[in-house]
Amino acid sequence: MQTTSQRVSAIAAAALMFCAGTSAFAQTKFVLKLAHSDSPDMATSRKAVMADAFAREVKAKSGGRIEVQVFAASALGGERELVEGVKNGFIQAGFASGVIANYFPSAMVTDIPYLFPSDDVADKVMDGPFGQKLAGDFQAATGMHNLCFGEVGFRNFSSGKAPIHSPKDLAGMKIRVQETPLYITEMKALGAQPTPIAFSELYTALQTGVVDGEENPVPTMIFAKLYEVQKHVTLDRHNYGIDWFVLSNKFYKALPPDLLKVVTDAAQLACNEERKANRVFTANGNKTLADKGVTVYTPTSAELAQFRAAAQPPVIEFLKTKIDPKLIDGIQAAVKDADKK
Repeated sequence: MQTTSQRVSAIAAAALMFCAGTSAFAQTKFVLKLAHSDSPDMATSRKAVMADAFAREVKAKSGGRIEVQVFAASALGGERELVEGVKNGFIQAGFASGVIANYFPSAMVTDIPYLFPSDDVADKVMDGPFGQKLAGDFQAATGMHNLCFGEVGFRNFSSGKAPIHSPKDLAGMKIRVQETPLYITEMKALGAQPTPIAFSELYTALQTGVVDGEENPVPTMIFAKLYEVQKHVTLDRHNYGIDWFVLSNKFYKALPPDLLKVVTDAAQLACNEERKANRVFTANGNKTLADKGVTVYTPTSAELAQFRAAAQPPVIEFLKTKIDPKLIDGIQAAVKDADKK
């Protein structure tokens, strides 16, 4: 039978073991490899800005318990490879956009043409209940976690042939597109001849007349110096691209609650910083285009209505064969609600 002093000693020993275990867990350090495919130059790359903001915030708020190692410029592979790495737990986190639909077709819902009327509405929808649902569905379908939604930005038309003010101006025009069924469906609906060409071959294709025009966010046009081979840009903002900030489930489960909060909070801050930077890059890019002699045109409300009426219904019908139609209704309702606020 234990004496009182023996019981006290046993309790004290157990307490010491618990404290030692807790202290050891608190001192555990984690390495978070963060991969993306863009340049590491923060003066031109939105993803570099996003990665830097995340790394600095995590370091500060974790007290150095999490070391963020950034691998830019496809150092760990292109978007498909980095997403595979995150899915399998070899890479802890990464930024990806178009390739996400290969793992989670519902991601295409944000590609509905002329869906978001403004940056502000896009932010409200993606940061609100709809975005939370989409992230939840993504986690359930893939096992990966999406920490926040950044932005690739709005895509716009450029042409070396003639100005594009309405769908009729696209009739018969050869427009370079990504090799994606949704974009091909959209361009056909607008009357253009969609021509899939690798981005690395785009400049030469425009220069030699293989295609008449293309469509990309303005910062991409500047990066590729397309102003040298294009005379007109139309800011019709036909599609809004999103950067997904994906996190490995293995890493998610390994983090104690306090560090998980650090990571999720830092990610939202980083996505916000990316949006801000991308919008500055876009505004500066519009000025650069004008300075380079490119005609930059903003369609009227009536012209935008024509673009929307031509492109949106066929793409929505296409999407209904690929994803849950309720998701399409949900994002349209979310946009309508956000536009009122």
